[in-house]
Amino acid sequence: MSETFAPLRLKKNEERRLRAGHLWVFSNEIDTAQTPLSGFEAGQPVEIQGHSGKVIGTGYANPNSLITARLVSRDRKHPLSDSLLVHRIKVALSLRETLFDKPCYRLIFGESDGLPGVVVDRFGDVLVVQITTAGMERMKDALLAALEKVLKPTAVLWRNDSSIRKLEGLDSYVEPALGEVPETVALEENGVQFEAPIIGGQKTGWFYDHRMNRARLAPYVQGKRVLDVFSYVGGWGVQAAAFGASEVACVDSSESALDMAHHNAELNGVADKFVGVEGDAFEALKSLRLDHEKFDVVILDPPAFIKRKKDFKQGVEGYRRLNQLGMQVLQKDGILVSASCSHHLPHQKLQDLMLQSSVHLDRTLQVLEQGHQGPDHPVHPAIPESAYIKAIFSRVLWR
Repeated sequence: MSETFAPLRLKKNEERRLRAGHLWVFSNEIDTAQTPLSGFEAGQPVEIQGHSGKVIGTGYANPNSLITARLVSRDRKHPLSDSLLVHRIKVALSLRETLFDKPCYRLIFGESDGLPGVVVDRFGDVLVVQITTAGMERMKDALLAALEKVLKPTAVLWRNDSSIRKLEGLDSYVEPALGEVPETVALEENGVQFEAPIIGGQKTGWFYDHRMNRARLAPYVQGKRVLDVFSYVGGWGVQAAAFGASEVACVDSSESALDMAHHNAELNGVADKFVGVEGDAFEALKSLRLDHEKFDVVILDPPAFIKRKKDFKQGVEGYRRLNQLGMQVLQKDGILVSASCSHHLPHQKLQDLMLQSSVHLDRTLQVLEQGHQGPDHPVHPAIPESAYIKAIFSRVLWR
């Protein structure tokens, strides 16, 4: 990267959070008398300075965003650059290659891997890349070159259609970055084979974040009747079938997702155990209850009901209703797996909602295991938003 770093000066004492490990600079922390925001372009490389002028590190700025700057490097010898991108990708790759025996994982998880604004999912030789900030959008050519250098992929897809991009003033698009990008990709998770739709599917096409939680299904589902609600392409349900479930019903509002889930069941020789139920999850659960259907294991893995703080009250009610409906179709003393991908919903709050639902139904709740995101989604300890996945395995006892 040939651009120079424009100085970005912070107000007095506003560098304390960065010194403590955080990576974000908010607009009200900037000394606009010394460095007016009007002097910066969206995505411009900056040298972040404390009030005294002492350099904290380098990163990039966007004067139009609430998060006005993001710190990428604290090392003056290795500032934000093309070579730093290569180095950070190599460091991230070394962790994943240690942890996983197949090249199927989240390779880059934003701030947690030292690359704010970048997510990369790997499907063998195919990469799906999401850029969510103006700073990384400005470096997209360098990012692609770095990925090519380190991984030598046959195809790379820009999946830049996240709603977060609007906050950065960025356009939404999905387009090939390298090679001939397939509609679907093959992957393996916990020894189970899948195909995922990376162009027309949700987000990057697959959700690696629940990998470890899905692996924990095995001892709970053998010989059991399983219901997978919000199943998408069968990540939970097909693995339950492969782990020995006697029957798996997958509920999703997307016909194409259920078709893919059925295909994934066929890939693993468990299509005879698979049943697809198309429709709204809440309505489907009500119908199953009215039909007196019962399941030994119910899995609830909804999309984020709380995307913003202002959605909290409504979202909490959604989680409560969902868990209550899930419990109502459980067999006596059945297993409920309840998940959330909203970082605005604390783990304890989800557990409280499950307890509230069980008490309302005159049942007793036993929490058996508590899971979170896998190690290819590392948590940045200074950034609570990077810890977002929750999965609670419980037993619902009839009194």
